[in-house]
Amino acid sequence: MFENRTYRKQHQKKGLVSFDITVKETNLNVQAQTNLTDEAIKSVLTSRNFIENYIKLYPEFAESLTPIYNPGPAPQIIKDMIKAGQMANVGSMAAVAGAVAEHTGKSLLAYTSEVLVENGGDIFIKSDSETIFNIYAGNSPFSMTSGILIKKRETPYGLCTSSGTLGHSKSFGKADAVTVLSDSCSLADAVATRLCNMVKKTPDIKNAIDTGKAIPGIQGIVIIKGKSIGLWGDITLVKL
Repeated sequence: MFENRTYRKQHQKKGLVSFDITVKETNLNVQAQTNLTDEAIKSVLTSRNFIENYIKLYPEFAESLTPIYNPGPAPQIIKDMIKAGQMANVGSMAAVAGAVAEHTGKSLLAYTSEVLVENGGDIFIKSDSETIFNIYAGNSPFSMTSGILIKKRETPYGLCTSSGTLGHSKSFGKADAVTVLSDSCSLADAVATRLCNMVKKTPDIKNAIDTGKAIPGIQGIVIIKGKSIGLWGDITLVKL
């Protein structure tokens, strides 16, 4: 079911225990101070239950490629996805991987002061040190040769990546990788999808960055297409 995710070995945080969990279609890599497999599975089951039940009530939540409004009473994870979709001008499900990573990570902070939850390239992290994330961008020369350095931050954040050339997620763009930084992992995921959809040719990179940086809450953007790269915000590109 899951593609080769050997890139996960490249973002191991020193001093943390790494473990993978699988719940139906959800496959996460989690890093924490101790092995929290049972707690992580319980959190993912809760999130998936909320999402699956909401879809049964409102099928358009899963099907719409445009924002949903007036959702009525809903669990917090659903509200986060809907808000992210509205801000990014995409469907709510564009935020699902980031939302699950975020809600799992936040639940685990009751047991560990540092945590990293990676869900198919969408990462929620609370770290006491700076972190370098390897860039995986298919056949681009920047792939696995460049990294994104995020300085130590006092609060958790999300770093999410969308690709028009890799993976199974729906995309209308041709970017090899679009990575977005935000305090909200749900928002970062949705905006990464939006910007990736915009990049079909190299000249589209600038317009996509201009669009992304105008969205409240977006703090950094990296866009890669072939041999071209665009960079903006509170991030540093480093050579690996």
